[in-house]
Amino acid sequence: MRIIYTFLSIPMSDLSQEFIAFSVKKQVLRFGEFKTKAGRLSPYFFNAGLFNDGESLLRLGEFYAKSIQASGIQFDMLFGPAYKGIPLVAAISIAFAREGKNYPYAYNRKEAKDHGEGGTLVGAPVQGRVLIIDDVISAGTSIRESVDLIVQQQATPCGVSIALDRQEKGLTELSAVQEVEKNNRIPVSSIAKLSDLLKYIENSHDLAQYLHKVDLYRQQYCV
Repeated sequence: MRIIYTFLSIPMSDLSQEFIAFSVKKQVLRFGEFKTKAGRLSPYFFNAGLFNDGESLLRLGEFYAKSIQASGIQFDMLFGPAYKGIPLVAAISIAFAREGKNYPYAYNRKEAKDHGEGGTLVGAPVQGRVLIIDDVISAGTSIRESVDLIVQQQATPCGVSIALDRQEKGLTELSAVQEVEKNNRIPVSSIAKLSDLLKYIENSHDLAQYLHKVDLYRQQYCV
């Protein structure tokens, strides 16, 4: 018998650990040696693009919705920066709708369309308090671009929700997430953080071999 998950059934205290377990199972979160956008050699890699079937995307949307609900961020609609943000906002809006909360969403194109409806924005009109959705924050470029687009529509960026906060330093001694919060004056919530990942590895017999390398990486590059 197939188990039907709803995000209200996931205790908040277990959310990050369940999300990490789910990501490992789907091989979205992998361990080894990976080069990051910042040029660092990371012992782990998170690729949200590998949530690539209906059931995975449904559960991912539920994890996001639960963490957004717990964050207390007040919003009127969701915005997903191209490209990874596009399926994310759709999945999250469906997860909320299943619980009786119907939020509109929009996303942008990388290039403006010169026919049909034209422009770079697709979906609901961008208005009110807009919550930006992304998978991770590295340099914060897509967030800055999203904030600019939202402001151009005379709407208000009210926060950001991501899947995993790597807690890595950005351009300063602050983490990339903290820099986004400071520079844009908006809160950032996440389903899980690097500290949650370390806790998960500590309690996993299969992944114990990676604990030392991940912790060394944390000491060198993270806040």
